[in-house]
Amino acid sequence: MKKNLISIIILALLVVNVVLTAIMMFSVTGASRKTAALVDNISTALNLELTAKTENGENAIDVPMKDTEVYTIPESITVPLKVGEDGESHFWMGTVGFSINTKEKKGYKEYGSDLSPQETLLRDIIGSVFGKYTLEEARSNESQIKQEILHEVQDLFDSEFIFNVAFSGMYQ
Repeated sequence: MKKNLISIIILALLVVNVVLTAIMMFSVTGASRKTAALVDNISTALNLELTAKTENGENAIDVPMKDTEVYTIPESITVPLKVGEDGESHFWMGTVGFSINTKEKKGYKEYGSDLSPQETLLRDIIGSVFGKYTLEEARSNESQIKQEILHEVQDLFDSEFIFNVAFSGMYQ
């Protein structure tokens, strides 16, 4: 009789355990779904931030290195900057290079990788963009300056075969 009583108690505890596990499963599943949705939203937001973006919020063009040519304006450029609070004239002096997508059908087939015939127009764009900034603003907003130059050059050629602007120089 003792063995039967112990077996009944074990069976009752087993049934209680199964019932409590089922209750816990249903209560945790709802919270787990909400947590999974939250993690999914966060990971989606992080993926958006990890993709390359331009200043305008557009996706940056990803061009393999084998399809890239660089046109560098051969002579150094000297550009006057806007007069700042110190009242003195400052200049930016350096070189500018344009990354060109050789697989872009619209612009590359028309202009190729030699932009020397348009060099005067490119210098004008560079000068007008740099001229909007004071010395301090130009130093702190180089990526914005690059994006403005890129946008104006793409508008000039009415194509996105030029997909990046790089410059190096110094401020005086």
